[in-house]
Amino acid sequence: MNDPNTPGPAPANACAQAVHRFDETASVQALLAVCEAAFTQAPGLKQLSLTGPLSTAVTTLSCEGLLRQSGQDLFICTAQAFWQSPRPWLPKASFVAPPVEFVTTGETRHPLRPMPSSGLLYRRFIPWLGQTLTFEIADADRDLPAFNRWMNSPRVAEFWEEQGSLERHHAYLQTLLDDSHAQPVIGRFDGVAFGYFETYWAKEDRIAPFYQPHDFDRGLHLLVGEEAFRGKAFYTAWFSSLCHYLFLDDPRTQRIVCEPRHDNHRQIANFERSGFTGVKHFDFPHKRALLVMLSRERFFEDRLYQPLDNHPHQESTT
Repeated sequence: MNDPNTPGPAPANACAQAVHRFDETASVQALLAVCEAAFTQAPGLKQLSLTGPLSTAVTTLSCEGLLRQSGQDLFICTAQAFWQSPRPWLPKASFVAPPVEFVTTGETRHPLRPMPSSGLLYRRFIPWLGQTLTFEIADADRDLPAFNRWMNSPRVAEFWEEQGSLERHHAYLQTLLDDSHAQPVIGRFDGVAFGYFETYWAKEDRIAPFYQPHDFDRGLHLLVGEEAFRGKAFYTAWFSSLCHYLFLDDPRTQRIVCEPRHDNHRQIANFERSGFTGVKHFDFPHKRALLVMLSRERFFEDRLYQPLDNHPHQESTT
């Protein structure tokens, strides 16, 4: 007699369904890889024409808005549509923005924000480096030694002014991890941590009183901690990808804002070369800052997600 607690073989139809789902996922990934290779190899390419019979992968990507049918067996993928699709870059991609629920924090009424997810946020292969760039939510224990070393380096401390002990920096990271308005992020090239970034919802941030924030504006704080990862080749990879991530993370985000210190001339120059517009100077309690802003339209229209021949020289930032 068979033991009722011992699982039997999976039904044939369940196995067939699993194989079908695997084949569909593989087909979608293969089609996305073809599009990515084409747009990467030809940065000025505005659209890609795909011909052939209707397939499950084509149907899936058409329903997501990535492909547009232009004939019986002809489908068009534009560069703007491709780079605005979260599927190739975000492991936890969502194709539907959640409903907007408003809450009040202090005196600020704003959309309810999701709590920061853990783990991998964004992955992208950088062809001009031959390396894979990832952004992950910082871990207050795992990433503490590097974070502490970076913050205490004279170059970083000059602008961040966050020197301190391991205990202080552990509390700093944990406070952000417990806050739904901000994300502490670690950047890695081929698994090697090189920098720290803070992303935040601008409407609930200290920057909000100094301009008129939209509900889904995002902001950034930046630092490269490892000297080996400074320079144009790395900068054009991680900075464009960080902006790319923020525009993909919520499709309602139309603007990214930053507030570099007014005398950080190198960083301000890099913002300008990366498509940001200087808006105005203003005074925080702790520093005089320049408000800079990047629009979603310009980022994707000017293809600022990758370095182009007509982009001015870009230097590394602090």
